[in-house]
Amino acid sequence: MTEPATPSRTISRAQLATGEIWSINKPAGWTSFDVVNKLRYASRIAKVGHAGTLDPFATGVLLVCFASATKQVEQLMALEKEYEGVLELGVETDSHDVTGKILNTRPVPALSAQQLEQALAQYRGTILQKPPMFSALKQGGRRLYQLARAGQEIELAARPVTIHALELVAYAPPLLTLRLRCSRGTYVRSLARDLGEDLGCGAHLKSLCRTRVGPYLLADSVTVAEFIKSLVD
Repeated sequence: MTEPATPSRTISRAQLATGEIWSINKPAGWTSFDVVNKLRYASRIAKVGHAGTLDPFATGVLLVCFASATKQVEQLMALEKEYEGVLELGVETDSHDVTGKILNTRPVPALSAQQLEQALAQYRGTILQKPPMFSALKQGGRRLYQLARAGQEIELAARPVTIHALELVAYAPPLLTLRLRCSRGTYVRSLARDLGEDLGCGAHLKSLCRTRVGPYLLADSVTVAEFIKSLVD
């Protein structure tokens, strides 16, 4: 696998054209394809792709591959990932995140640290997780989010995913901050949905930051603006 490219004062377009992987700190409000399109235009390299979608509201590590490095996308997508997410208890949305339509609100019970730990414990290890309808997975040739926007509800099969570590960072009701390390295919939005049900009040994912993908760290990532500013011929 190509070694991670490291930030420097300049980024050579000629070097990018030989095949490089860059860790970009995706801003909130951008789709992953927005980032790819912006960097494709700025770099003048036709073949640019990303290795693992981040939802528009999410921030953090997005691996962008240039030229021949796009051949490594599947390999990169299989890497372990780390996230930090904030759940809002008591509010359920159709997409299980902050961008969705509010479906229900419920009072948040008094929760002790022990109760929270007991709830989290059942999600550590390999579990069966049902993906959200608002996702890029396909059903009958169509993206699930397209079906969801058309008002179609489909019974989705749960899939095995592995959560290697799940840690309570902070709890300031109704906000619950978690840190997790997980396998490919894990939906943190689904975790928020399921955990909210277990706690008896419902929940949605208010914010999400991907802090690591394999050896690629958020601390070593560059912003889109920094990347473009550093480009030279």
